[in-house]
Amino acid sequence: MEIRNIAIIAHVDHGKTTITDAIMRQTGEFLPGMSMDTNTLEKERGITIYAKNTSIHYAGTKINIVDTPGHADFGSEVERVLRSIDSVLLIVDAQEGPMPQTRFVLKKSLELGLKPIVVINKIDKPAANPKLAEEQVLELFMELGANDEQLDFTTVYAIGRDGVAKKTLEDESKDLTPLLDTILEEVLPAEAPLDAPLRTQVFNLGYDNFLGRLAVARVYDGVVHPGDTVFIKKPTGETRSGKITKVFTFKGVSREEVDEAPAGDIVMIAGLPDIFIGETITTDESAEPLPAIKVDEPTITLDFLVNDSPFAGREGKFVTGRQIRERLERELEINVGLHVDFGQGNSFNVSGRGELHVAVLLENMRREGYEMQVSQPRIIIKEEGGVKLEPYEEVTIDVPSEYQGAVIEKLGKRKGIIRSMVQHENTVRLVLEIPTRGLLGYRGQFVIDTKGEGILASRVIGFKPYAGEILKRATGSMVSMARGKALGFSLFNLQERGVLYINANTEVYEGMVIGNTSKGEEMMVNPIKGKQLTNMRASGSDENIMLIPPQELTIESGLENMSGDEYLEITPKSVRLRKKYLTDADRTKAKRQETTK
Repeated sequence: MEIRNIAIIAHVDHGKTTITDAIMRQTGEFLPGMSMDTNTLEKERGITIYAKNTSIHYAGTKINIVDTPGHADFGSEVERVLRSIDSVLLIVDAQEGPMPQTRFVLKKSLELGLKPIVVINKIDKPAANPKLAEEQVLELFMELGANDEQLDFTTVYAIGRDGVAKKTLEDESKDLTPLLDTILEEVLPAEAPLDAPLRTQVFNLGYDNFLGRLAVARVYDGVVHPGDTVFIKKPTGETRSGKITKVFTFKGVSREEVDEAPAGDIVMIAGLPDIFIGETITTDESAEPLPAIKVDEPTITLDFLVNDSPFAGREGKFVTGRQIRERLERELEINVGLHVDFGQGNSFNVSGRGELHVAVLLENMRREGYEMQVSQPRIIIKEEGGVKLEPYEEVTIDVPSEYQGAVIEKLGKRKGIIRSMVQHENTVRLVLEIPTRGLLGYRGQFVIDTKGEGILASRVIGFKPYAGEILKRATGSMVSMARGKALGFSLFNLQERGVLYINANTEVYEGMVIGNTSKGEEMMVNPIKGKQLTNMRASGSDENIMLIPPQELTIESGLENMSGDEYLEITPKSVRLRKKYLTDADRTKAKRQETTK
């Protein structure tokens, strides 16, 4: 049977997973209630976080499909997948056109010599303009240096939600047959020598409670069998031996045990407990390892620490430095975009591709029962030739015209420079260049400034000269000076001074940040203070207390709102902001020590 290997790539929310689900539904590999987004966080957030494999059978051909994330923070998931496939479906929203992550994933696929098939999706949207989107894609291909063969791409038009595809906009169609036929016409069969020694490269990892670690790999040469004695080679050339116990191929999203898998197929291999992403598995000890899978370097860093707050250990099962260290070591095996410097003691320096990249790791850890605290995210600064460099991002913003002034003003203060500005009816598209440092903590403010109607997307464009000081934080912290239960009477008086993070009856401790102050100064407050009771009554003094609903702290909003002298305390049930030094005396002492250094 012929095999075709493709990946589906696109910007976030352009319809990758919807089209993959529709393809599986049409080819009979889809069960009711099933979706490629299987992870709980993916279902909650409506985005793809992890690359996943599926396979379908169509017209006597097996098509392996890899569904990839669309968010820039998970770009490393896309980068490693592209090495294992032969072509890509580039999905573009017919209304939005190419967005930052479209550029990122297309650039990576063109560099690897792949010839994409372009799918203009969501052509049924009221403001859809498929022909303009196609022109913009062609311009993007040319801008990224595509060769003549790549520029001669095939375009398919689709409504992924309805499971419909067309080769021209005028065609009648009731299913995805035109898209599947295009895949068979445009993607070359995965052919490789079957009589050569086995050579396969791992691009993902899985886990089974009975079989242990599983390697997801593309077979480049030869045939893989259970029972094969193999040599595992690192890209650096180091070699160790192992034995394959089971081989699986994909049937839909589930796996199917097989006696052999030929070159060209994507398989899961069991029996190699110490296998890592990027390693080559071969039966020939003298074979050259396949080139290393390279991913772009991290842009932000923060510290993971053992939780030492007064409420530490109340909710978490895993609270020690050793347990956090082991969990981060396990994460490094599968999360190739993450770097961890374990250093000494119970503080670990974690570097990632963005706030969401780190926030998803923290969310997964808290759900597994881990308890920890993290420092404010910082950008990674490099020095080349005596010049200080910092990461920059290209930001694309679609916003209603009436809100553009507020957006431009805020981003201007954060050293954002407008590169282009296009008006389309009552919407403006802004493209800016801004230091990553200026973008940290802005997304929450953007939602407020645009009343939730704006769309903001960004991609890292590399390191550029340091932009100087950026004053971002206009608010200060409201810090509790006592321990106990917060009372409505006290919070009623405090809510006029800023935005609260807690409700009445919430337990607080000294040094815990319970809200922010609108004037920007730090304020020590007593949230447990009650009303002075007397046996005298006066008109108007016993009115009902009306509390404004607090701003709920999440991991993302906490990372955005915190300042440099604070920690974000994360437990399975709670997210709290706190000062690094809990008492006022300790904070004064720490400031004095800093100024004398």
